[in-house]
Amino acid sequence: MSAKYYTQFKLTDTHYRGGNEFSGVVELSSPMDNDSDITDIEAVLAKNFDLKQSAVQLMSWSRLH
Repeated sequence: MSAKYYTQFKLTDTHYRGGNEFSGVVELSSPMDNDSDITDIEAVLAKNFDLKQSAVQLMSWSRLH
């Protein structure tokens, strides 16, 4: 079962200096666990952009119902 989340995050990689703040809906193939922390979410976003987890700074994340 997929899950949708509204996210706001910044990419700190030098490639994204001009426009590094993003927001929108992210759809995952399965919901994040209730005990997932910010680093888990940043890792998922970083993987999508082919970056290291340290290059993503999560600003907000909430599940859409």
